[in-house]
Amino acid sequence: MNKTVELVNHWGNFEEKHPNASIADFCRYYLAQQQQTPVGSGKLVGGVIPPVKAGLLMKIIGRISKLNMSYANIALEGTGLHQIEEFGILLTIRQEQSPRKTEVIYANLFELSSGTDMLNRLQKRGLIKEYADKEDKRSKRIELTAKGEKVIKESKAKIEKNATMLLNSLADEDKDLCIQLLKEIEIKLSEQWQRHKGKSFDEIYDELMPAQKG
Repeated sequence: MNKTVELVNHWGNFEEKHPNASIADFCRYYLAQQQQTPVGSGKLVGGVIPPVKAGLLMKIIGRISKLNMSYANIALEGTGLHQIEEFGILLTIRQEQSPRKTEVIYANLFELSSGTDMLNRLQKRGLIKEYADKEDKRSKRIELTAKGEKVIKESKAKIEKNATMLLNSLADEDKDLCIQLLKEIEIKLSEQWQRHKGKSFDEIYDELMPAQKG
């Protein structure tokens, strides 16, 4: 096959799967494809290797997430925060500017009960305050206190240093590629997970993979 035709075909396949990607994104993706190590060769990840690619990718993501939480919690020592989830809560409150409690809870992928407990703990430590929603007296809005603002400023710097440290060996263009490939999955699942509560796994599977029905 002519090399130009081959390259155009690769671009067409990539563009179909990632319609919002740029040519630079495609170039990073194509080069990564040429350099990848075949699954099953060499040491891939700690522990048991899942037999399917999707499982292996999720395991890698999951282990990196756990390691990030572990190191981030160390980084937060002395800031007034006890875990990275508290940082996410405060950052959401700061960014959204006086959001409803439920908005903060669900934005951080918490169940209502556990999210409420965390907000209550942060309030007892004087990091946030709540008040009645002027438009809906049944709802509560929250905002950072002066103490909370100080804590989030200090902890944000440490969390950013932690992320930079953990991905130090990954080139910026590779970070861009990872973001491009994974961001739409995160957005899609984040928008749908609340609707899946109470549904069976088979129902969720059929909704997320309609082509697999029947």
